[in-house]
Amino acid sequence: MSGPGATPARVIHDGIARNVYGGLRLGASAVGRSAAAAVGPRNPISVVPRGAALLAAIDGLVGDVLERERRELAPPLCIRVDGRALTPAQFAQEVEAGNRMCVFVHGLMETEFSWGPEPYGARLQRDLGITPVHVRYNTGRRISDNGAALDELLEELAAAWPVALEQVALVGHSMGGLVARSAAHQASLRGAGWVTKVRHVVSLGSPHMGAPLEQSVHYLSALLSALPETKPLGSFLRRRSGGIRDLRQGSLVDADWRDCDPDALRARACEEVPLLECATHCFVSATVTRDPRHPLGRLLGDCLVLVPSASGRSRTRRLGFRDEDGLHIGGANHFALLRHPRVYAQLRTWLA
Repeated sequence: MSGPGATPARVIHDGIARNVYGGLRLGASAVGRSAAAAVGPRNPISVVPRGAALLAAIDGLVGDVLERERRELAPPLCIRVDGRALTPAQFAQEVEAGNRMCVFVHGLMETEFSWGPEPYGARLQRDLGITPVHVRYNTGRRISDNGAALDELLEELAAAWPVALEQVALVGHSMGGLVARSAAHQASLRGAGWVTKVRHVVSLGSPHMGAPLEQSVHYLSALLSALPETKPLGSFLRRRSGGIRDLRQGSLVDADWRDCDPDALRARACEEVPLLECATHCFVSATVTRDPRHPLGRLLGDCLVLVPSASGRSRTRRLGFRDEDGLHIGGANHFALLRHPRVYAQLRTWLA
């Protein structure tokens, strides 16, 4: 409808739109304020699973902004034991360390609690004598920033290790697999000692070639921002964190995003990061269908990551993972890989 008769309808529409999108912004701000009020010396919710999960969800959405404005909601990457944050020196003093270390890196909006009540790390320590190290990080930060932080932490931890450290394994779920690869790459470039001890890098459902959900949101936000009626919603989607944006192509280095327009439809190709020559790179993929060749399984993957991306392959890119170093889990979703018996059995075989 156009002309003078459309004015009342337009006024009503604009008023409703302002209220709806204003409510979205206020709701997001209220969550942040509530979480900030809950964090403090008298009520450290970050050390209990539910409180940590709440903060992890907020960090995943806007953690890069919180790092600048509300650092109490976006703590730096650190080692966690029973929810407590420990320095490498403190961890080395508390742990009964062996000569092999396995570092577990969780995914987007997750914490070290996401590995379950009997995590893979505890079972590896019992079965193989491998010392587990669980880290927690702000998943809203850029993957390359978290990779640099993990590189620095592992250098300190290797130096503080109470016995001769012979082997290191990196195990990452989803985004965590990308953070682990980024850390190893940055450590290799600067000649860090710890990375020469890495023998296995294992990614569980990691979007090495990108995640379709973030790719869809990227184009959807551009479409919504182009229309006056939906521009506020498009602007809201564009406020998603840098960490989420990195999942569009599986970006691991600063050059993929620094000095670039984050909303450009045609982003330049991300830099290809080589695999560690000293390590075996293993991967696990999953589909919601038992047969990965089923049309639904090919379309949905594990609901968040498709099999080609998890196995480092696309039409134009290939990481170089070997088929014999991979495992496919049928009839499983993305988060089942955190606690799946077949995943643990294969992980134990690889690390043994």
